[in-house]
Amino acid sequence: MTQYSQIIAAELKITPKQVNATLQLLDEGGTVPFISRYRKESTGSLDEVVIAGIRDRAQQLRELDKRKDAILKSLIEQEKLTPALEKSVKEAVNMSRLEDIYLPYKPKRKTRASMAREKGLEPLALKLFRQDSFDMKSEATRFINAEKGVPDVEVALQGARDIIAETINENAELRDRMRRLFSRTATIKSRVMPGKEEAAQKYKDYFEWEEGLAKAPSHRVLAMRRGEVELFLMLDILPKEEDAIALLDKQFLKGSGEVGQQMKLAIRDCYKRLLSPSMETETRMTSKKKADEEAINVFAKNLSELLMAAPLGGKRVLAIDPGFRSGCKVVCLDKQGKLLHFEAIFPNEPQKQTSKSGAVIASLVSRFEIEAIAIGNGTASRETESFVQGIGLPKEVMVVMVNESGASIYSASEIARKEFPNEDVTVRGSVSIGRRLMDPLAELVKLDPKSIGVGQYQHDVDQNALKNSLDDVVMSCVNGVGVEVNTASEQLLTYVSGLGPQLAKNIVDYRDENGPFKNREAIRNVARLGDKAYEQAAGFLRIRNAANPLDQSSVHPESYKLVKQMAKDLKCEVTDLIKNEALRKQIDLKKYVTDQVGLPTLTDIIAELAKPGRDPREQFEAFSFADNVHSMEDLKTGMKLPGIVTNVTNFGAFVDIGVHQDGLVHISEMSDTFVSNPAEILSVQQQVEVTVTSVDIARKRIALSMKTGEKPKPKKREKPKPQPRKEKAPETDMATKLAALKGKFGG
Repeated sequence: MTQYSQIIAAELKITPKQVNATLQLLDEGGTVPFISRYRKESTGSLDEVVIAGIRDRAQQLRELDKRKDAILKSLIEQEKLTPALEKSVKEAVNMSRLEDIYLPYKPKRKTRASMAREKGLEPLALKLFRQDSFDMKSEATRFINAEKGVPDVEVALQGARDIIAETINENAELRDRMRRLFSRTATIKSRVMPGKEEAAQKYKDYFEWEEGLAKAPSHRVLAMRRGEVELFLMLDILPKEEDAIALLDKQFLKGSGEVGQQMKLAIRDCYKRLLSPSMETETRMTSKKKADEEAINVFAKNLSELLMAAPLGGKRVLAIDPGFRSGCKVVCLDKQGKLLHFEAIFPNEPQKQTSKSGAVIASLVSRFEIEAIAIGNGTASRETESFVQGIGLPKEVMVVMVNESGASIYSASEIARKEFPNEDVTVRGSVSIGRRLMDPLAELVKLDPKSIGVGQYQHDVDQNALKNSLDDVVMSCVNGVGVEVNTASEQLLTYVSGLGPQLAKNIVDYRDENGPFKNREAIRNVARLGDKAYEQAAGFLRIRNAANPLDQSSVHPESYKLVKQMAKDLKCEVTDLIKNEALRKQIDLKKYVTDQVGLPTLTDIIAELAKPGRDPREQFEAFSFADNVHSMEDLKTGMKLPGIVTNVTNFGAFVDIGVHQDGLVHISEMSDTFVSNPAEILSVQQQVEVTVTSVDIARKRIALSMKTGEKPKPKKREKPKPQPRKEKAPETDMATKLAALKGKFGG
């Protein structure tokens, strides 16, 4: 662990003590949210992102050590382990270097070089490789042996060159240099498969495409790779051949005579037959990993923003899943999201039962005291919205369009069937739309994040890496908000620190059998929920209206005694500390510092007492699309429209403007000034104003712009002023920082 600590500390620019403490807590079963929130004294107040980075890097190093052990064992079995070789293996800093060192000793199938060695040609190869001055043909003649399959000089020389080619290919220093050359200068070249020009139209941009791999954006790399997988495109990822050959010549070529000519032939054969394919395969894997990480980062950031979208809260909601021929599915939900009623109405074409449908909605609004109406943004959404707006409902009943991505997947899922065993998929989908308005986080955790539609090329990236990253994001969001244990779904509880699927199920089962939990201590009664799980979970579970007000806060039960002591010292109750700011200001935190509890935890406790159980998400703001635009046919170039961002990618952002088809704001149209990263200025769920620049109804493409046309004001030249001390940069979200850390830890 100490060795790991030194490496990780240097990479993350923190102390080995912090790394050691974090690794110990992780190894003891601590979760990232728990450690970052409740063990600040141990870690030196490391945040979730750094802790997750330590966890992931330690795992990489452990896997590297396992591979080193396996290689050393193999070398011992082969009786080829020398002190120098052992030192090289143990000092290898990454997997690529380690495999390069092992390559000459790695058991392999029969090769041209191994067959040449069997023919006794290795001495000739060694002499050629040293490039001594000797009569080459005369020397080669000595190795002619018909019985061994060496009938003449040329066959002998060819065999020797095969051995040389393999020797060069297995040179660790050379492979390292060649890897750097590929990394710096390789181009990715794409061509259409002959005869597939028509079928491959969606990849038309890549029929003849070439660019430097190092600067190729992740979305283009993934697009070309997808085209290759679908057998529409052919890809090459190579540097200039002359540059690669020059690198080889510089290291291995000494002369220009007959012997030198043989070396030239061997070098070129090595590159074309062995080294180039090997390096291209490796570069493909490396570039894919990099592109995956960038795409996963985009997805994770978007998902975080979507999960943390402002909730409407506990209000009575009528939700509508709109449609034409099959009608609109209407459900009524209580403040906790419980299904009270459902039926179908037919306000749109072809039935057009406007009056009847309006009477139904008005009656339901009155009967169930509805406070908000949620309308899914799919087929017939704008038509249904217009219909609802025209009924004449009370002004206090807000009408909100809700992104229904994934609702249909939820409705057919096992989770939905378990929640609503007696209802069909249409009812379940409508319920999901309504609940998504009330609490996006609680509802979206029931879905596979990939079905939500906020990523780029999410089906093309490493699925394990994607899942791990998204799980981190979901867990961070869930624990950051906190979970009401008496109303939370099994799926939401699953992501609470220390729980998981089985304990989440046990909590729900206990709740159903025994009624709501009256306090946090009662959670200990849940089957198989031991002390460790309770320690990890308790601070993130809330119990509204509990006798102890701390049970609905993020103050951990392990600190209750401390808070009570604070109240006792001020001759008041804990409730008085919560209500009275003046009392809280009288608390001398230094007085309560112990070996286990320091100022970071005490500061958190005081902050929580000020606003116990406060939801960190933004306040809900209603959003409305333009009244005069309902379909793509209504769009005109130059129109300025309100929109809401649905997805942010590396090349732009998709915006819903209320026409059933999202428009694209390309990165070049986001601002009057240069934008390097769309995520720096836009986020999912952000409300924006856009201008329509083009509409292609046939291809269902809408181009949008956020440019104002105003030239940026030139900065006035001023005399340089003394620079103030720089403030610490604000922390970015978990997804972004995780990606940055992972970039440091490349294999």
